[in-house]
Amino acid sequence: MPISPMFPLQVAMLPGEQLPLRIFEPRYTKLVADCLAADEPAFGVVLIAAGREVGGGDIRNNVGAMAHIAECADFGNGRYRLNCVMGERIRVLEWHPDDPYPRAAIEVWPDEPGEPVDVAAIRDIEDRMVGLFERIGAARGRPVDGRAVIAGADASGDVSTWVYALASRLPMGQADRYAVLAAPTVADRVAALSDALETVSAMVEFQLSAGGGDQPDR
Repeated sequence: MPISPMFPLQVAMLPGEQLPLRIFEPRYTKLVADCLAADEPAFGVVLIAAGREVGGGDIRNNVGAMAHIAECADFGNGRYRLNCVMGERIRVLEWHPDDPYPRAAIEVWPDEPGEPVDVAAIRDIEDRMVGLFERIGAARGRPVDGRAVIAGADASGDVSTWVYALASRLPMGQADRYAVLAAPTVADRVAALSDALETVSAMVEFQLSAGGGDQPDR
């Protein structure tokens, strides 16, 4: 079981997303230095389930993704600016003491076998997302091309990557993002994304109704 440096965040990061970070806290300065000295500079990222990482005492989820350091600017005095690309999904098997930074025994967690993925269901999610973005734009008096927002999500040709890319474009809460990330199979992930979209759409409609309908901002 490989032991990986870990970076708990208040955000559930999805494979394929970009993660910019500014590093200045001493223990994470050490984490970055250790990662840069490794053959493959990367660390695990998990969502904080409760509490705050600063000062300790946080509760961490056990499903996350690896952050691969793509760019690093060293400003000296233990200050770095990183640009990371989120990669493979991981599962935490055991947390180790924070010495000096969080560490855990992890395993890569690929999608499990499951029900066949209905491509039509993903296209339906795309259509619903387009409608949502255009509805929001119209209400704000700033028309939006919903198709442009989701453009390129299916560029890889991989269904799992496609679903993650769509999820990254939807302004949903962290619990919903984590549900998408932690879905065991691609079919489960499609269902989780559909549920999240329904929740976001209902919230938008409630807010628009409470705000007096489709009145543009002034």
